[in-house]
Amino acid sequence: MKIERPRGTRDFLPDEMERRREIERKMRKIAESFGYREVMTPTFEHLELFTRKSGEGIVEEMYVFKDKSGRDLALRPELTAPVMRMFVNECSVMPRPLRFYYFANCFRYERPQKGRYREFWQFGVELIGSKSYLADAEVIILADKILKEVGVKFSLEIGHVGIMRHLLKPVGEEKASKIMRLIDKEDREGLERYLEEIRVEGDLREKIFSLVELKGDESVIDEAKEIVDYDFSYLERLSSLLRDVGVDFILNLGIARGLDYYTGVVFECYAEGLGAQKQVCGGGSYELSSLFGGPVTPSTGFAIGFDRVCEVCRIEEKKRDVVAVISFKGLESHAFRVASKLRDAGITAVVDVMERNLKKQMSFANEIGAKYAVIIAPEEVKEGKVAIKNLETQEQVVIAEGEMLKLLKFGE
Repeated sequence: MKIERPRGTRDFLPDEMERRREIERKMRKIAESFGYREVMTPTFEHLELFTRKSGEGIVEEMYVFKDKSGRDLALRPELTAPVMRMFVNECSVMPRPLRFYYFANCFRYERPQKGRYREFWQFGVELIGSKSYLADAEVIILADKILKEVGVKFSLEIGHVGIMRHLLKPVGEEKASKIMRLIDKEDREGLERYLEEIRVEGDLREKIFSLVELKGDESVIDEAKEIVDYDFSYLERLSSLLRDVGVDFILNLGIARGLDYYTGVVFECYAEGLGAQKQVCGGGSYELSSLFGGPVTPSTGFAIGFDRVCEVCRIEEKKRDVVAVISFKGLESHAFRVASKLRDAGITAVVDVMERNLKKQMSFANEIGAKYAVIIAPEEVKEGKVAIKNLETQEQVVIAEGEMLKLLKFGE
C-alpha cells in the first residue's frame, strides 16, 4: 500500500526545484543589494512567542505540541516574531538600523486550497530600529523591486492602521483589535454584527465604514481628513517619495492587517492569476521588541508568499549543461576520473552507474538532455585521448584528454 504525502503539503520534482531555486537566487541577490543580510531561526519556538500578542485563539491555526519535558512548542507560523525574539536576545549591541532577510518554511493548520498550503515558504525582510517614513519607503521599494524582477504582475496597495486605531479609541483596545481583524478578513457582515453587539452606532459606525472604503490616489487622504482628526503628514511624505522614485501604488485605508503588532504603515501586493488567494506580499511597520523583553524598537518589514509567487512569476530556470561520461566495460574507474576533472572545471558530469552497454548509455544521455558525451574507449585510453560527441549536431571528434575542456563549450 502506497503512503500518500500529508494533506496540505507538496512534493517538488527536479525541474520545479530548479525553477524555485532560480527565483530564490534572484530574491536573495536583490535583498543583499539593499544591504540586507540573511538570518535563520529554529523551525519550532515556544508557543508563547506567538500567543503573547495574538492571543490563545491563534493556537487553532497552528501546529502545537508538547516536548518530552512538557513544554508547549509550536512550528513557526511566520518569521517576524522569531526574528524579533532573536533581535532581543542576540542583537542588542549591533548598530542600528539592522537589515535582516530570511527564507524559510512555515506551518499553519489551514484548509488547503490553491495557493494555500499547510507547509509553505516565506521570503521576507525586517528593517529594525528606525521610526522614519524612509524605513517604510525602503522596505516597500525593495518588495516592489523583488516582485517586478521575478516577473510577477501585481498591484501594490498601501494603508495606515494608525488611522483606524485612532478612530476606534472610544471602543477600547480589545474591541478595536477584533474590529481590525474583521476588516482584514473583509467580513462586512461579521463586522456589522459585531458593531451591533458592542453597540457602536450612529456617527462612529458610519465613519468606520467610510474609512474602510477609501481607496485611490492621494486624494483619499483629503477625504480621510474629513472623517478622522489625525496627523496624515507621515503618509503624505511616504506617498510623495514613492511617487518620486517610480513606485506605482494605490492608497487603501481599508487595509487592516490581522495581527495586532502593526502600528503604522501597512501594505499588500496582489498578483494576477491566483484567484481568491491573490495576496503574494504583506507587511508594514510594527513594534514587537518590548513584548519580548527588549526596549521599544520601531521596525518595518514584509513577507512574500514564495509558493504563490512561483505559481505566477514569469521567470525560467537556467538550463543546466550536462556532459555524459560513457565508458566501455572495464574502463569505469577511468570514466570516474574524467568526470572528476570535468566537475573540478565547473561542468556537470554524469557517469553510468547501471552497468549498461554503450548503446543504452548513449540513449540515457539523450534522455537527460546532455549536450555532450565524452566516450571512454580502449584504443583512445591507450593513446591518452577521449572521443567527444556533440549530441545536438551529432559531430564527433577524438582529441587528447588534456584538450577536452577547450572543446566543451556551453552557453554559446
